[in-house]
Amino acid sequence: MHKWIMFVLLSAASLLGVYLLTFGLPAKPVDESASLPEGTVLVKVEANSDFTFGEAEYKVKVGDKVILKLQNKSGIHGLKIDELNVDLEGDNLETNLEFDKPGEYEIHCSVPCGAGHAEMKTKLIVEAA
Repeated sequence: MHKWIMFVLLSAASLLGVYLLTFGLPAKPVDESASLPEGTVLVKVEANSDFTFGEAEYKVKVGDKVILKLQNKSGIHGLKIDELNVDLEGDNLETNLEFDKPGEYEIHCSVPCGAGHAEMKTKLIVEAA
């Protein structure tokens, strides 16, 4: 009986190994910010189906060249910063910004996405260099 169980487990492990070798292992995550020029910061804002953004606040420094990118993890969302005239939605999910003074900006979802849409907010904080 024990030999039979060991045979089945070994066979299953072997088949899994062959499958992974044949169809490829999962790709390693790519660090998008590694290839950016010095002084450029990537701020990737993730939007989720539970009406939240990935972080409660995002921080950058005065003088940084900021690439602001919206990534919809689940659902369809938008990103709007009224004070900066930034509106990311649809095919336009990325913009470049540069700040010359400290400040705090409210980010909110610009696409009606459900019952929690009105509370879907986060902050972009620009700190002194």
